[in-house]
Amino acid sequence: MTELLEKVITELKKLPPDQQDAIASRWMEELKDEQQWTEKFESTTDEQWDQMADMVRQEISNGETTPLDNVFRVNS
Repeated sequence: MTELLEKVITELKKLPPDQQDAIASRWMEELKDEQQWTEKFESTTDEQWDQMADMVRQEISNGETTPLDNVFRVNS
């Protein structure tokens, strides 16, 4: 266990049980979600990656995307 996680758990132990359970429930949902994404990502085939890349190239070609420098532009 990492030092940071140990520190968080130490702080959690100071909370009332209902707050501990609420936080633990959120963590469990986050862990489940992360596991699902990992499984989906790892099971993606090269053919699927190629299809997604082709779709993105087509969207760029059709002007259906916004350049990131336009999205993150800071107004002066």
